[in-house]
Amino acid sequence: MGSTYTIVAYGEDRLKLETAVEAAFDEVRRLDNLISNYKPKSEWSLVNRNAAAGPVRVSQEVFDLIAACLEYSRKSGGAFDITVGPLVRTWGFYKGSGRLPHRAEIRTALGKTGYRNVILDKETLSVSFARPGVEIDPGGIGKGYAVDRVAALLRQMGIRSAFVNAANSSMYAIGTPPGEAGWKVKIRHPLEPSKTVAELTLADKSMSTSGTSEKFFISGGKRYSHIFDPRTGYPAGGMLSVSVVAERTIDSEAWTKPNFILGKEWARKNMPKDFNVFFCEDRNPATCAWLQ
Repeated sequence: MGSTYTIVAYGEDRLKLETAVEAAFDEVRRLDNLISNYKPKSEWSLVNRNAAAGPVRVSQEVFDLIAACLEYSRKSGGAFDITVGPLVRTWGFYKGSGRLPHRAEIRTALGKTGYRNVILDKETLSVSFARPGVEIDPGGIGKGYAVDRVAALLRQMGIRSAFVNAANSSMYAIGTPPGEAGWKVKIRHPLEPSKTVAELTLADKSMSTSGTSEKFFISGGKRYSHIFDPRTGYPAGGMLSVSVVAERTIDSEAWTKPNFILGKEWARKNMPKDFNVFFCEDRNPATCAWLQ
């Protein structure tokens, strides 16, 4: 998934720990082969190549993941959208560092986006696209899904204290480390990573962060990031980063994008009460705080 995964695990049986952690990394590799859009033989890539021509049968796992993505899209009014693939390519963020496209290119890409173009058939476990050029991108949810799968596997293998971290942007805490109330996590300043803007402890919870520091380029003195507003075709503005704390990592990762795009007032009205959201707004200076 183009990311580094790390696992810290505690226990009294070293062999049990090593076996569980190796199985967890095998699970990450399995998921990478299943849902990566960088691997031509993955199920995800198969869908992208063929679903515009007709229904593509997929595994129950991939079907359920795409169905979950469409539900996030529906609940966010399209701010979360796995069909941003054409926009990612147009703006040069697919295997690249970004570029400023012409408006006509953006309009063309917008014509190929929209989660309603993805059609699922439960009876046949198939995926089809309503028009040519549609492309689904797992970048907004894949790491979170993988972290949850890894955490579940570790628990199944008897691990009661572990921390799973994908690229420092999606993480899950199993239990607590020895002698501690939780796993200590720092949220970095989006423009000055050496600075910490918040600290928290996680225990049986996840946190995910999306921000402009992950992928961006500067053109004409303006910063353009890889976080798009699928409704306009342009990178979202007004925020530098958003972190979400939730029970499941798939939820925390997916909801960072709508919160980034739609802002604090939308979050107050729409985020479940058991979610915590941390905003860093693009002001001078940057303003960072938990949503009250």
